Amino acid sequence: MISRLFRRAPQDSSIASLYGTIVAQALAPAFYQIYAVPDTVNGRLEMIMLHAVLFLRRVEDEAAPVRALGQGLFDHFCRDIDASMREMGVGDLAVPRKMRRIGEAFYGRQAAYRTALAASDQESLVAALARNVYADAPQTGAARRLAAYIREAVSCLAVQDSESFALAKLAFPDPADVRVGA
Repeated sequence: MISRLFRRAPQDSSIASLYGTIVAQALAPAFYQIYAVPDTVNGRLEMIMLHAVLFLRRVEDEAAPVRALGQGLFDHFCRDIDASMREMGVGDLAVPRKMRRIGEAFYGRQAAYRTALAASDQESLVAALARNVYADAPQTGAARRLAAYIREAVSCLAVQDSESFALAKLAFPDPADVRVGA
């Protein structure tokens, strides 16, 4: 009976795989080489948050078990960021404060990207990306290209069967193949 407390739920491996797919996509070299995303800790974090937001947006209107995958993914993201900070040497007393800032940043970006994706124009999304992903070195051309990728990723996610997410099947478009105006 007590062993059930320490056993992982079957969903845990799906969530870990989904998160792994999101991180792998976010760290694709094309984003840093072609899209000029800053290849820094912050730049990589921005890309992980962006892809997580896209997935969460996709599952938000699904049935409860699929939405639970989204919550599990967000929880996994938080644990991963916490562990990464500790690995980088952030002190135990500073981690909660930094995690609170990251949580606020995540929810802020989620709201900004959701609003921008709902807008009929591309400029709202370009502005949100320039403000968040390219904050240190604004690049409108790169933000425009990243916006085209995001629109394609949203379309790609929309046609994926939500039931397949429970089986850890998740696909994003190849960022090297996306063209502005595509």
